[in-house]
This record gives sequence, C-alpha cells and structure tokens, in this order.
Amino acid sequence: MFKTELHCHSCDVSACARVDVNTIVNKFVDAGYSTLVLCNHFNSATYEHLKSTDWNDWIDKFLLGYTKLKECASGKLNILLGMELRFNENNNDYLVFGIDEEFLRSQEGIFASNPWKFHEVAKEKGLLFIQAHPFRSDMTVVDPRALDGVEVFNGHKGHDSRNDIANMWADKFGLIKTSGTDFHYDYAPANAGIMTENEITSLDELIEVLRSGRYTLIRE
Repeated sequence: MFKTELHCHSCDVSACARVDVNTIVNKFVDAGYSTLVLCNHFNSATYEHLKSTDWNDWIDKFLLGYTKLKECASGKLNILLGMELRFNENNNDYLVFGIDEEFLRSQEGIFASNPWKFHEVAKEKGLLFIQAHPFRSDMTVVDPRALDGVEVFNGHKGHDSRNDIANMWADKFGLIKTSGTDFHYDYAPANAGIMTENEITSLDELIEVLRSGRYTLIRE
C-alpha cells in the first residue's frame, strides 16, 4: 500500500508555514509516504506577502516552492502541485488538484471569483475542487453543488476542524472525501492523507483515484 499526503505547506510561499523543503521531505519519507501534494496558499494575502510586481512575477514565486520541494525530494518522494485557494469574499479555503503552470498564469483576477464560477472552470479543465476544513468556526457553508468534495479529516492540531461533521456532510451529499495533515510546523504529525494499492506518481493518477473512490482515508 502507498501513502499520499494531500495538504502540505512550505515556508517559502505560505507565510503561516514554518517548515522548509528539507523538513517536509524528511518528515514524510520517515513516515512512509510515497507522494505529497504541495498546496501552498493561493490568495490575496500571499500575493502581498511575496511582494510581487505583477501576476506572472507572483506565479514565478509561487511555483518556486514546488520546484524547490521537487528537487529536494528527487528519488525519495513524488511531489505534485496543488494549491489552497481563497477568494476575497470570505475566509473559506479550497484545495485544487490538477493545476499546472499554464493554468495558474491564465487565472489573473481569480481572487474576485467565487465557488460557483470557479467550479465551472474546474469542470472544464478537469480539476478537482475540494473545500478544505469546511466546518472550522470561521468558515462559511457552501452549497455542495458548487464543490467536488470536502476535506473530511484535517490533521492540524491548532484548529478544531470538526472533522466528524465534514464526514457526515460528505456522506449526505455524495461528495468526494479527502484527508490531509495541513502541515505547517516541524512538530506536527504526519497523520493524514490517503492510502492506495498503486503508487500515485502524477496528477492524472491522483484525480482518477479520488474520482473512483479506490482509496482509504488516513485519519489518525
């Protein structure tokens, strides 16, 4: 069986993260993972944090975290690109799987969008649009028709994500279920993700597995 982490941040992009790429690789290799999806924050606050001159300059800086992690993990972990997207309308966060550089560069103005509009884009591009930790106290409930899935286990120990409610919500509306550590700090456990019979080595494989349901959630 192969373990994949679906929600990790690195300090070179996400201002709230305190872990560098070496720490991430060592942590998840030691915990027996084969694949990790880097989902750094993709929002207006990160744009300001990285002090970018324009959209393409910001995308360069955003992608640097992924490039550095992939280089560090070479031969040890499969590294896939994701993002934790936030629109300006509220504090909700969304994990997006299936993105690439071309897509990111085409999305200037995305922060002014909303879940309904972005879900249409995601369907057109073959992406998965998952609400992260949907029942934390500062989250807003989203119509499940605007989502592909929800994160039913978030391993961040600094928040009460009410994972049990998220799991019931996914069951009620037939949504894809995901699990992730929401890794920010070196002391945080590698306690979440999915387990599969086959190793996930590409975004296409990840999306196919999540759509098929052929995985087991890790939620320790």
